[in-house]
Amino acid sequence: MKTWMIVLIVVAVVLIAIIAALYFLGKKAQKKQAEQQEMLDANKQTISMLVIDKKRMKLRDSGLPQMVIDQTPKAMRGSKLPIIKAKIGPQIMSLICDDKIFDSVPVKKEVKAVVSGIYVLDVKGLHGKADVQPVKKKGRFRRALEAAQEKAGAKPLK
Repeated sequence: MKTWMIVLIVVAVVLIAIIAALYFLGKKAQKKQAEQQEMLDANKQTISMLVIDKKRMKLRDSGLPQMVIDQTPKAMRGSKLPIIKAKIGPQIMSLICDDKIFDSVPVKKEVKAVVSGIYVLDVKGLHGKADVQPVKKKGRFRRALEAAQEKAGAKPLK
């Protein structure tokens, strides 16, 4: 056999091993996430709260209880989380918001929220007209494309 054939076979075997490992790790992570979602759904309750502020901030700066910060894996402590400061009854609390609904949470409005522990799963407007529609941000490519079309005098895309 020639050396390039041996190299090609070794590379193919390594790629197959990597793909198999990723498949099984992904399956394990998917099962773990399904269990966590089931637990969140079992403990959810609807409460009324006044959203004071919302930000993406690091876990240690978020104002969450120290016990929550200690239980978080060290790799996650440096990442930014969507945090909501809300007045629930007489107390002001920091809550972690679901990434999917973070942009649609209205600030300085009273909302009905579905909460599981310190995790906000869903919000609905309560008083007045609820502007709970997410604002879709334009990506870098879309802005550059629109700027180029504007210079060319073409009609911008929607």
